[in-house]
Amino acid sequence: MQQFFADYSPEILCLNETKTDLEKLDKKRLHGYIPNGYAQYWNCCSVKKGYSGTAMFTKVKPISVQFDFNNSDNDPVENLEGRSITAEFEKFILVVTYVPNAGEGLKRLDYRINTWDKNFHAYLKQLEKRGKPVILSGDLNVAHHEIDLYDTKGKEKIPGYTPQERNSFSKLLERGFIDTFRDLYPSKVQYSFWSARANLRVTNRGWRLDYFLISDFHQKNGVKVVDSLIHD
Repeated sequence: MQQFFADYSPEILCLNETKTDLEKLDKKRLHGYIPNGYAQYWNCCSVKKGYSGTAMFTKVKPISVQFDFNNSDNDPVENLEGRSITAEFEKFILVVTYVPNAGEGLKRLDYRINTWDKNFHAYLKQLEKRGKPVILSGDLNVAHHEIDLYDTKGKEKIPGYTPQERNSFSKLLERGFIDTFRDLYPSKVQYSFWSARANLRVTNRGWRLDYFLISDFHQKNGVKVVDSLIHD
């Protein structure tokens, strides 16, 4: 990450699945690894140390920052796992998130589709009412189309490629969001994740699970996406 800062000097950098906690941040002085000039925001899981987590580092201080989202009184989990940070800037709203995995044996699929997705998608649409384009960045834990997965055979019951997850993602796009990478590169095969267990990066057998989405509200207000790249 330090090398990425040195090479690209990003205005804003978002991380997902940070796998740390507030105690470790202080103990190992992880804040010090971020260059001077960046405001830091860390959202850590409060129910299981070293699980989930998101972070945002920005040269331009946001107008406001919110950890998690409060769309449901019935599901406290989404506000305990450190899965999202929302930062409002002058001309847009940026959300970084680490979407729940459906889990081994798809044990968390119902929660993912019928609770998390439902509430999170409604939250994103609610943000649009502030009158600014909404940008969503993060690990969305879904390979939307066949082109986003190196081999789809037998993967329909694998987390990240179930019909339910893909359909739910399609519904989000239908509600007025654009997959910027696929919009700019409709036929390009490029991945953002490779299983480290099987060393699949070497043979480029990967998944595209990480996205930048932007609300189509931006088209009505002259906001232009210059490019959307995957640094693999």
